Amino acid sequence: MTFSTTTATEAVVLQAARRLEDASRTGEVCAPVRELIGESDLAAAYAVQQTLAARRSAAGARVVGRKIGLTSPAVQRQLGVDQPDFGVLFDDMDVSGISAVPAGTLLQPRVEAEIAFVLGADLDSGDVDGGDLDVATVRAAVDHAVAAIEIVDSRIADWDIRITDTIADNGSSGLFVLGDTRVPLADLEPAAATMRMYADDLLVSEGNGAACLGDPINALLWLARTAQQVGDPLRAGQVVLSGALGPMHSVTGGTTIRAEISGLGTLGVTFAAAPTHSNDPRHNDPKDL
Repeated sequence: MTFSTTTATEAVVLQAARRLEDASRTGEVCAPVRELIGESDLAAAYAVQQTLAARRSAAGARVVGRKIGLTSPAVQRQLGVDQPDFGVLFDDMDVSGISAVPAGTLLQPRVEAEIAFVLGADLDSGDVDGGDLDVATVRAAVDHAVAAIEIVDSRIADWDIRITDTIADNGSSGLFVLGDTRVPLADLEPAAATMRMYADDLLVSEGNGAACLGDPINALLWLARTAQQVGDPLRAGQVVLSGALGPMHSVTGGTTIRAEISGLGTLGVTFAAAPTHSNDPRHNDPKDL
């Protein structure tokens, strides 16, 4: 990714960050931040993301990895871009193993199934632009792969987003679930993996590794180079959600999502139903997860 100098002022970046932060805090969706930072200023969008990430870290959250978005050519065309984007994963976003995602945790949740890579080595070659990183290097750095469900979310009303909206909003991230089956890349070819995702036993999405930039390893390479370029390289132990293997699906309370990825097994996540009686009318809306 090439970062140009932003034309947005620091005040505008802080205003956009505050808008997204208020939406998270109050549970009320907000207007698009592209109204403030524009539709094409990626540097401004990442400045907003970095501001929010710094505040979250200062509040005690720990960075555990990254997520890659916009890995589907169709979605890239839809948003008028020719490259992926990324967001930051924090420890409190990992909901692997919990009985159910509590109602009220998210605003407009959608789910997608993908391959997650857990790194066994740093991806920091010392080259400023990351150009000396290649497929062989990133493959060698992967300790293992696991199946993953990413629970994406948007603080922006009705998912009315463009590229700068989703970047600023931490890649429209929410939560994530990791599977228990750890597979070394010697025993897995990510590009050939097939995926099926079910909502309460209804097939809602299917695809394969080729849907993710032709190969999820390509997505990991893109991120490794980009992270090095921005001065925050990927480190051993971090998790990388490499991008959706098929279309995402909206979820409501009371739904169980199950994903099957060949070579990596099955995993699932349940969304708790919203209370049927509450003094807060928002809690009676099953979309308000």
